[in-house]
Amino acid sequence: MSVFKTIHAAIQAVLEEALVAGTLTLSSEIPAFVVELPREAAHGDLATNVAMALAKAAGKPPRVIAEIVKQGLEPPPLIASVQIAGPGFINLRLAPSVWQDEIREILRVGTRYGDSDLGKGVKVNVEYVSANPTGPMHAGHVRGAVIGDVLAHLMQKAGYDVTREYYFNDSGAQVDVLARTTYLRYREALGEEIGAIPAGLYPGDYLKEVGAALAERDGATWQGKDESEWIEPVRTFAVAWMMRVIRDDLALIGITHDVFTNERELIENGTLDIAFQILDSKGLIYVGTLPPPKGKEMEDWEPVPLTLFRSSLFGDSTDRPLKKRDGYWAYIMPDIAYHYDKIRRGFGVMINVLGTDHGGYLERMRPVVAAFSDKKAQLTVIFNSIVKIFKNGEPVKLSKRSGNLITLREMVEQVGADAVRFFMLTRDPKSPLDFDFAKVVEQTRDNPVFYVQYAHARCCSVLRHAVELFSAEELTEEALAKVALDSLVSEEEIQLVKGMAQWARTVESAAQAQEPHRIAFYLMELAGLFHTLWNKGNDNAALRFIVADDKPTTLARLALITATRTILRSGFGVMGCTPMDELRSGG
Repeated sequence: MSVFKTIHAAIQAVLEEALVAGTLTLSSEIPAFVVELPREAAHGDLATNVAMALAKAAGKPPRVIAEIVKQGLEPPPLIASVQIAGPGFINLRLAPSVWQDEIREILRVGTRYGDSDLGKGVKVNVEYVSANPTGPMHAGHVRGAVIGDVLAHLMQKAGYDVTREYYFNDSGAQVDVLARTTYLRYREALGEEIGAIPAGLYPGDYLKEVGAALAERDGATWQGKDESEWIEPVRTFAVAWMMRVIRDDLALIGITHDVFTNERELIENGTLDIAFQILDSKGLIYVGTLPPPKGKEMEDWEPVPLTLFRSSLFGDSTDRPLKKRDGYWAYIMPDIAYHYDKIRRGFGVMINVLGTDHGGYLERMRPVVAAFSDKKAQLTVIFNSIVKIFKNGEPVKLSKRSGNLITLREMVEQVGADAVRFFMLTRDPKSPLDFDFAKVVEQTRDNPVFYVQYAHARCCSVLRHAVELFSAEELTEEALAKVALDSLVSEEEIQLVKGMAQWARTVESAAQAQEPHRIAFYLMELAGLFHTLWNKGNDNAALRFIVADDKPTTLARLALITATRTILRSGFGVMGCTPMDELRSGG
């Protein structure tokens, strides 16, 4: 249990005792309250708003409640002092043993430290990437892919039952363009001179391979035939081939999905019809007309009867047409059926990771989810902004392989998978991200990827040197958890322990907010605390981790170092990155 939960439980116990004793009465159950780091370190180790949270239910001023809590928490062993500030905030200073016990807990549970039962096994569907199979993964896909994958790791650590899903459209106009381009490359593979790629087809070289593979499989079967004869088999072949390419590309950065769902299958297995019928059975389908689009002048606009879904009953700005004027399904219907299928599969929480160009998607889909689930299921969308690619400060746009954009494979080949993954989370998803190949691999503190990896490598370096003084048995986590830690009293050491104690709380808060970038931010902050302590040791020999003539102090600091390494590894696990044991500093 983290120090935050330990103190929260202690306060909860004080309140329950006060209720039994009659010194506190409430008109409701004990409301939620938080235990957190104070805004200013001078105010103490932890702060709580419990008195403010209980004031209404208790019918008492917050300072009166704060006094009850203060008396219940004093004396030690956990609490060194309690101060009431302002209208009723409570600031706590903890006994040194609390921080020492936190180190022991980290050493005891290892990288499982921070695991939570917050999610209580709730089924969560995280849909991410979901690019149509018309080309290889490129920089525009990578950010959403990493955000979704790290979010899935994060939700699992927080106790949710997570399914990673990829949804793609294999029946639209873009896929027909894929088939026509593949057919052109197929003819090229059979020896025809095709000239320049016509406008409207995909120009990249990547489809040469697909065309050649089709020619090898089918020979001249489709050569010279009418499009109506070859479009379907060529499209099927090309989609299957590109999906293999996409899977292979994603595997380069450690991403695998549990489920792949495609639009064509939803149409062919009748899911669209079933979804429509369910909405109709709920009285949510009618034939009517819509007003002209807002903000647009359409002199020749005439209202036309359409088959509409009463999405305005669920907070939408307008009802949505589910069929076109000609009676065919509207473009929104496959997505509606897809979300119905998710609910049918038992997902109460659905998270979609999309680019900012899908701005209206959430507004259209939330009413559908509410209608199918009787408002029980939850849909959120994480929108991620664009990634601009640079090299030494100069924009990079073209790629021979993709025809217009830098591919994921090219990014990994130049900087490595871990650098790609970590760097994609160094900004809030809504903020544009500049990815400079040169900066991502430079070894300076200005590069967050290097900065965090270097903290882990430094921990490993200290522990490698420790074997000169201690046996391997003395340096195990189990042995270090039993050493005396009283010597860990410097401000920098305590700040590092406080930073580590924040890990469990960060996991839960990031999972609740569905903000995986908080993990990268946390690791950068923890690395900063560690590097500060390291630099103090360089300036002051008494603060170095290994003091040859003082083995008890050295062992205590090795316990601190091992705990730091453990938290960094736990964080890297959520990030899907491999911690480096050795690095050479370039700055």
